[in-house]
Amino acid sequence: MDAHALRRQGWTISAIARHLGRDRKTIRAYLNGERVPQQRRQAPDAFVPFLDYCRQRLADDPHLWASTLFDEIVQLGYAGAYSTFTRALRRYEVRPHCEPCHASQGRDRAVIEHPPGEEIQFDWVELPDPPAAWGVGANAHLLVGALAHSGRWRAVLAESEDFPHLIQALDAVLRKLGGTTRKWRFDRMATVCYPSSGQVTPAFAGAAKYYGVQVAICPPRRGNRKGVVEKANHSAAQRWWRTVPDALTVEQAQSGVDKLAVRMDERRRSVDGVKVTVAELADAEPMLVLPALPFPAELEVARTVSPQALVSFEGNLYSVPPGMPGAQVTVRHRLGEDYLHIVTTGRAVVARHELAPRGAGRKVRDAGHVIALERAVLAQVSDRAPCKIKTRRPLSPAALAEAERLRGQAPGAGSAERVVINLDTYAAVADRLRTAPTTPKEEPGE
Repeated sequence: MDAHALRRQGWTISAIARHLGRDRKTIRAYLNGERVPQQRRQAPDAFVPFLDYCRQRLADDPHLWASTLFDEIVQLGYAGAYSTFTRALRRYEVRPHCEPCHASQGRDRAVIEHPPGEEIQFDWVELPDPPAAWGVGANAHLLVGALAHSGRWRAVLAESEDFPHLIQALDAVLRKLGGTTRKWRFDRMATVCYPSSGQVTPAFAGAAKYYGVQVAICPPRRGNRKGVVEKANHSAAQRWWRTVPDALTVEQAQSGVDKLAVRMDERRRSVDGVKVTVAELADAEPMLVLPALPFPAELEVARTVSPQALVSFEGNLYSVPPGMPGAQVTVRHRLGEDYLHIVTTGRAVVARHELAPRGAGRKVRDAGHVIALERAVLAQVSDRAPCKIKTRRPLSPAALAEAERLRGQAPGAGSAERVVINLDTYAAVADRLRTAPTTPKEEPGE
């Protein structure tokens, strides 16, 4: 209003701008009606082009994490920050309301100190509805290990949760973390301890002694005692597993969860008022050196022989002798050794191969198996001309004889022999008629 009043008094735009302490372009915009007092111009909302996509994704999956959705729209071209994105989700009320999720009740929780290098927390995550090509049944199995102090975590997919697969996955997680702490913490899983008492099993005690660590078991119904790995489980399930496509192989899925874990090392923490990342905290933790080889647990998995006489194991194919397509075999591998054995159900070893790197996609074939398979295939190949399917071929005498037998007739019987006549009966009747006395006929009137 002051600018308009001064303009009516004949002031120039430059003089008005100097008097009010504003830019000349601002004064000119107000005088020309391009701007309205107390209303700021807003830049176009960069979220609007992605609004329909976000609504559709959250309508399909109301519990999809905002961080997962943010990763998707960044790949689609969204240039805004994560905080701007979450504000837009709330402003446009994109996420559907879920009443059961808003009925949770709070509770008190103790603060648990985790000194650097003291504890790694392990836990299995059962991931439902895996791709059928994985052949692992109703659930895939992911072992997650998290450093309790820094929060760095790594995860490994396993075929099952038995003791050998636990040791294999645990060793792989430790090597991804770069070492081990002095203590491992588990819940009451049966492969680690006796669930009723919490006492560590002898087999797992041997593994812990091999790595030089202590084993800590959570008290019953105290899941928050290992809250660091529980949070990592949640992140892996929501930000990775929820969007895994059906066509992904196990090796590709493992690569995806590895990339997510590395990306989450960029999370920021405040330690004594200093801003640091999870990666910086983890790199500063004192870790124990791992043994050169994993604990020598014996791994056994069942497999079916393919028509090409190959058996799959950990992303590679290994040959067996020909003549076993569809047969059930067992692949045996002692962790740390450079070879494996393939055993039949009768416990006979049919093949021994050098172990290929996991997920390398190699075909490891014995030369003897290759030669034998080629000979077996060539022996089945015929050089005769193909059969003529339009040739007339009536029923053979043997087929006719068999047909007559099925009808209950003697072979070779004609149509005239199908009526049975006993001539002796007719002869006896004729004799009786010839020998019978004749009775004279009475004349009428006598």
